[in-house]
Amino acid sequence: MKRGVNVDMKEAGWPRPLRVLWVTRIFPNRVEPLSCAFQRQQLAALSRRCAVEVLAAIPYHPGVSLLGERTRPGRLVAVPARDEIDGVPVVHARAPYLPGAGRVLAPVNAPLYLAGLLPYVPRLRGRFDVVLGAWLYPDACAAALLARMLGLPYAVKAHGTDVNVVARWRSVRPLVGSALRSAACAIGVSRPMVEALVALGAPKERAVLVRNGVDRALFRPADRRAARRELGLPARGRIVTFVGHVSREKGIHELLRAFEALGRDGRDGSDPVHLVIVGDGPERAAVEQAAARRDRERAPADLGEGRGRIIAVGARPLSAVARHLAATDLLALPSWAEGTPNVVLEALAAARPVVATRVGGIPDVVTPGRTGLLVPSRDAGALGRALREALARAWDEDAFAEAAPPSWEESAEALRRLLARAAFGDDGRAAA
Repeated sequence: MKRGVNVDMKEAGWPRPLRVLWVTRIFPNRVEPLSCAFQRQQLAALSRRCAVEVLAAIPYHPGVSLLGERTRPGRLVAVPARDEIDGVPVVHARAPYLPGAGRVLAPVNAPLYLAGLLPYVPRLRGRFDVVLGAWLYPDACAAALLARMLGLPYAVKAHGTDVNVVARWRSVRPLVGSALRSAACAIGVSRPMVEALVALGAPKERAVLVRNGVDRALFRPADRRAARRELGLPARGRIVTFVGHVSREKGIHELLRAFEALGRDGRDGSDPVHLVIVGDGPERAAVEQAAARRDRERAPADLGEGRGRIIAVGARPLSAVARHLAATDLLALPSWAEGTPNVVLEALAAARPVVATRVGGIPDVVTPGRTGLLVPSRDAGALGRALREALARAWDEDAFAEAAPPSWEESAEALRRLLARAAFGDDGRAAA
């Protein structure tokens, strides 16, 4: 047990810290160390307040080792059975799944997921106070069944696509509803998400908001020019930055079209506009092709910092993401569906305006005209107009200070209090 963990529980008369079993398939590992940074940060902060162990499911099916590096499950074969991440013990359970199940066969994956957890039940008994399913489907559904086998209460935590897309499929909605109805609490990261959890079956009195936080040491107002020099980005002109999974669903093609329509080429003396893409994903090749095409079209006189460029930098650790937000003039996130993306919170903490789609929990944290602009999803024209307006506008830094999100320490403390109440009922208030 870590020294100093959950001292306030001991002072309240409790003999030991709260013990949490965190069940998820969305978590970083040795093969994908940059995956799901927000889960990693919140869990690390939570582990400073209570005892946490992660049961992280790794997708598995027969013959997966023969696939080598060609598929994600093949690459994940290299993940060790046990590990420690940020001081938190992690057990990587191999969870069977049906590849390409789609909407109709998706319900098969919940019992398969549970089957991958069953071998761990004997060693889990008597070691925890509460189970947390940290993704709505199939994680929370499997976690609910696991908790019943262990004789423990459980909580459900939702994040975005799990609520806004997958949980709405007819085939899985009854399973999600059952897990939510029996959960000690259902946690959403935005007000719209909490309302969605109630609509899916969570009792209203047990649906609770716990906002995600940011690392305030990394994400804060900083000198834009110094950050650009450090990253080797153009010193002249304006920069629009995208951070995230480079996929169709994140609106990457709408962003590319909107950027082309900006019409700033720098050759008439106006400042060029550059687009920086931070992240990796299935559409990265399309981004690189657009960047190469734009470079070919540049006149010889533009080879310095004339016409705006598209710069694809790939996936970067959190510290580098912070420097990219410091270097940029605004963050663009034109997703089709979202929860409350942490990069939006990080941009606000860095005092950078956000141009994003009006989906999920984004309107809950971005105030149009004060901290950013919101547009409909899948509308490249509206996105282009918003980018142009945002680049031309003078933004008030006081507005960003007022909109600053909580720290991860504050977010983890709110989560701990809820889990203590889930574990101990009304007595959990004393522990919390």
